[in-house]
Amino acid sequence: MDARDWDARYAAPALVWSAGPNRFVVEETADLIPGRALDVAAGEGRNAIWLAQEGWQVTALDFSPVAFDKGRAVADAAGVEVTWIVADATTWEPPAQAFDLVLVAYLQLPRAALRAALERAAMATAPGGTLLVIGHDHDNLERGYGGPPDAGVLLDADTVACDLEAAGLELVAAGQVEREVETDDGRRTAIDCLVRARRLG
Repeated sequence: MDARDWDARYAAPALVWSAGPNRFVVEETADLIPGRALDVAAGEGRNAIWLAQEGWQVTALDFSPVAFDKGRAVADAAGVEVTWIVADATTWEPPAQAFDLVLVAYLQLPRAALRAALERAAMATAPGGTLLVIGHDHDNLERGYGGPPDAGVLLDADTVACDLEAAGLELVAAGQVEREVETDDGRRTAIDCLVRARRLG
């Protein structure tokens, strides 16, 4: 899907994604001191807004201005400030080493495009900072619930970890995590990829 497709999807009055943050974002940032955060492919801003509520100075990046129109409204209602940047995660040139936390959550792209986005995310990570990547895992297609049905955009922790190490980051954790999803047919399990890295300094 390109930006126009996402704009059309976000044009619906209701939120496309849940209003609350992703559970792994909450868990993996619990030990971090709030500073400057970048939420890549932020969508309607659910994680960005939650981070702002936790005391982070947050910049949200996404190529859908329609998503950000909704995100601004939610942020205003929550009484928090977020800097919104409309740009493509695969081509945007971030300020170098400017963010203490860089989040890439559920950015499901073909291999070359994902690598380009991760390189830029790594570039934006400050010395001592954390880069957190979360997404639908390749095993979710056969063994999990939800997520894209296209194997070409599903994540593999080892591959993501290699990309981040090649970009100069130190690996902290990489693997699969399970996420419970409530559905009309009961509780189901989604399999996600989670990779956490940091820039030494």
